Amino acid sequence: MAQNDLVCGVWPVIEALRAGKNVERLLIRREAGGDGIKEIRQLALDRDIPWQPVPVAKLDRLTKTEHQGVIAYLSQVEEQDLDEVITMAYECGETPLIVALDSVTDVRNLGAIARSAEVFGAHALLVPKSGTARLGPDAVKSSAGALLRKPVCRVNKFSDGLFRAREHGLRIVAITEKGTQFLDDADLSGPIAIVMGAEDEGISDSVLRMADDLVKIPMAGSIGSLNVSVATGIILHAVLKARNVAK
Repeated sequence: MAQNDLVCGVWPVIEALRAGKNVERLLIRREAGGDGIKEIRQLALDRDIPWQPVPVAKLDRLTKTEHQGVIAYLSQVEEQDLDEVITMAYECGETPLIVALDSVTDVRNLGAIARSAEVFGAHALLVPKSGTARLGPDAVKSSAGALLRKPVCRVNKFSDGLFRAREHGLRIVAITEKGTQFLDDADLSGPIAIVMGAEDEGISDSVLRMADDLVKIPMAGSIGSLNVSVATGIILHAVLKARNVAK
């Protein structure tokens, strides 16, 4: 892990938070106290930044510098507002396409998905603030820089992000082995949010219940599943093809 994406120590972390730095999440030593730690927790609450209590051994493994019980992860990726991204797409005369990632935790997968999103014309990635891959140097490298060009919208609750997308007229299309229709039969021509699931468990049941369409990729092999980044590339290519045909 690159050390330049970590801020260590009580006052450096407070200054990063006060300055509005793009702090992705915080690790705070269990049972840590004092006015500085209290201020960090309050600033994190005010800015909707997730924080996690951890044993001191984990902090020690992350850095050899004096951390004083707190480490902040800085993201190289600037967050953007989902409503603004969708509104801007409509105002530009474009059909919004959002790639929504339900707990994709591998940075290489996230980076590869961002690269496909850039290549095939998606307007943004939608990811939850907790339980997802870090938007750090490894993810940016895996994306071939796409994460620095493609808007990333982070939300506290993934379901809330999908609700907001729906309020803007986007259909929620979940890509799942539980799909009721094959990809070739799916309508991908309108404003949509494509939902991709976690590497191990796929899309959560609560998110599946929100979906307007459950779509599966036809397969002929015996393995029965695809890497999530590969599957996303297939889906986004199908969306681009469907939209070109509809023009």
